[in-house]
Amino acid sequence: MGLADWIGYMAAIATTACYVPQALHIIRERRTAGISLMAYSLLLWGVGLWLIYGILVASWPIILANAASFILIFIIVVMKLRLG
Repeated sequence: MGLADWIGYMAAIATTACYVPQALHIIRERRTAGISLMAYSLLLWGVGLWLIYGILVASWPIILANAASFILIFIIVVMKLRLG
């Protein structure tokens, strides 16, 4: 594994981890008033496309980061739809 892969994995960890506090906050508080459904829906779509791209080019840092991000953002979108 080369330097580019290590940088990719570190970037994946950093960018994916940023959704964890938001998802946990929504789950704990059961409130989504400050969350934009449109913004998170577009983000979910974009991350899904990045995931497909990562699969097509067989890039594990892109696949792992976007799979994890997709799950977290999906939880946020579902909670927004359920809680308003």
